[in-house]
Amino acid sequence: MTADDTGTAAPSKTRIEYLEELGGELVKRGLRVRLTLPRGQSPSLHVLNPDAAVLTENILAEQGADGWWYWWSWAERIAAADDVTGAADRIAAVLAVR
Repeated sequence: MTADDTGTAAPSKTRIEYLEELGGELVKRGLRVRLTLPRGQSPSLHVLNPDAAVLTENILAEQGADGWWYWWSWAERIAAADDVTGAADRIAAVLAVR
């Protein structure tokens, strides 16, 4: 919980809210996104480059002792969840057609 500007505790974002926020940034960059909610597993954001359908990735949002982070499916950190623009830039660069 964090304090909001009224001095009361404000709930932190949920995993889905972080993924939705990232999805909005990725759509602005021309990528397609779909929030997946598999039964018994963590939600993820499926990201697809529409110009090369083979360029896809599933992005996770996970909370650790040092805050929320976006993660690649191969268990490598992308960026802190508070850096949505940086995360979207990095994902778009990896999924870009070369």
